[in-house]
Amino acid sequence: MAFTDMQSFIRTLEKEGELQRVQEEVDAELEVTEIATRAVREGLPALLFENVKGSSYPLAINLLASKKRIEIALGRDPEEIGEELITFAEDVNPPTLGALWRNRKTGFRLLKMRPKIGKRGPVQEITEAPNLDSMPILKCWPDDGGRFITLPLVFSQDPDTGDNNVGMYRMQVYNANTTGMHMQIQKGGGFHYFNAEKNNEPLEMAVALGGDPALTLAAVMALPEGMDEAGFSGIVRGARTPLTRAKSVNLNVPANAEFVLEGTVRPGRRRLEGPFGDHFGHYSEAADFPIFEIRTVTRRKNAIYPATVVGKPPQEDRYIGDATQQILSPLIRLMHREIKGMWAYYEAGFHNLLVISVESRYKKEPIKTALSILGEGQLSLSKCVILVGPDVNPRDPSAVLQAIRRNFKPEEDFHLVPNTSADTLDFTGPAQDRGSKMVIDATGNPRGEDTTKATALPVNLAQLTSTAIKHRLVGRTMLVVQMNRDGRPLVESLVRNPLLGGLSMVVAVSSDVNIDDDVELLWSIFTRFDAARDVTFSAAEFRGIQPVYHGVMGIDATWKEHYPKPLVMDPDVVEKVDSKWSHYWK
Repeated sequence: MAFTDMQSFIRTLEKEGELQRVQEEVDAELEVTEIATRAVREGLPALLFENVKGSSYPLAINLLASKKRIEIALGRDPEEIGEELITFAEDVNPPTLGALWRNRKTGFRLLKMRPKIGKRGPVQEITEAPNLDSMPILKCWPDDGGRFITLPLVFSQDPDTGDNNVGMYRMQVYNANTTGMHMQIQKGGGFHYFNAEKNNEPLEMAVALGGDPALTLAAVMALPEGMDEAGFSGIVRGARTPLTRAKSVNLNVPANAEFVLEGTVRPGRRRLEGPFGDHFGHYSEAADFPIFEIRTVTRRKNAIYPATVVGKPPQEDRYIGDATQQILSPLIRLMHREIKGMWAYYEAGFHNLLVISVESRYKKEPIKTALSILGEGQLSLSKCVILVGPDVNPRDPSAVLQAIRRNFKPEEDFHLVPNTSADTLDFTGPAQDRGSKMVIDATGNPRGEDTTKATALPVNLAQLTSTAIKHRLVGRTMLVVQMNRDGRPLVESLVRNPLLGGLSMVVAVSSDVNIDDDVELLWSIFTRFDAARDVTFSAAEFRGIQPVYHGVMGIDATWKEHYPKPLVMDPDVVEKVDSKWSHYWK
């Protein structure tokens, strides 16, 4: 079934036993977050809160927070969509009658990319003055700067080229008709605003709340700059996207959305936005961002407000992010035939860890591939890129670790890119949007010689890590030590210890991390280090101006004093949800 609105999707989820209606009164401030977060971790259904304190609108959350719900939303496994698109692209190059006939189903799906523009839609049943105070907008975490719209579909048009964009940028509510617009670097809406500000003119925007699932997924996809997400959602959905003209801005908006907020972002105007508990599991610190001024609101008569919660993984964005990369990752092979697979890890907040499986056709081709990927759109925000051979599944962390143990020689295979751009949410660099990147080449060489390190280790690791709280040896490749203070001195000591020469890596993490939980371990490592500041090796030298590294790699991934706080829910809210838990699931 091709869903073109959120409410039909909700009804289908309910029929499939994938949605729970909650009559118990809930508070959009913190309580909903605690319920939704637990529901994801326990594999429970999506939630439709019908009685939200202070609002007459129901609130839907976790609609895409499981693999099954994603497959219901798309009508099939998202992987099948990606493989279908790459098969079509490869088979019809060059186009022949036979190839076009073999791929006719995909060809018809591609024709759905052109949106269907209508004169009106359910989202314009009511037109009213803006009043964000009437909506059940979440305050997600205790130290958030206020209430945030967390699942907006932000429509804009490039004032120079006319290209359309749909993005998802959190929006802090300042008052009844004004919000922030948190457009991070490398986002389409941000580029549109850059051009508008350069021309000293306001940028019109329309924010749809409650889009259909395919449009929601398309809005977070790392599509090439200039490709219209509303159009691409038609390919994903298998049906054209219904749009209609907005009432007060010169934009087309989803005809079947729940709400549309119409307004402008004026040039040269900023306001402090944040803090906000984001999907790196910490608060992103307050900073100045553009201001969205709402002129008009249109909505359905029976509108439902949509929301999501981000934070320490796993959250709903795990399933959203995995689905989008399953659809798009195969298409990278059109530009890079040597790439056999690619995977960004939700555990690390996606951008912090990218693993690429490469067939090395000549010496050092994988490094060329990595540098190219680090220049590609939103992939350029990747912090750590690990290259593995074509026989290694990039989604399997154990296989990736073993590839590192077999093939990684720092003097040849470690590449640091300092003083570059970084994800806006990455707090480990010297300033916002700045940081460093690293590439680990664990492909071996084209002839496949095995360079496996000796793995004989001292029996008494506890003696070597006596100043740590706890230690864990992962895959006989990586030693993790848990610290209640600065981990740098111990890491530097351990990587220089000849008894640990058989290891590839030593990593220090903080005492708030459960090092026996693989998800939490990956989260803590890759969100809490900057490659240029926090990585060390057994030895280093300069050959001319080129640094060369040797031996065991060390990473100080402990929490530092200048980092923002990790997300922890208010104990009173936890206790409240504990006491009411059974009432939510009646």
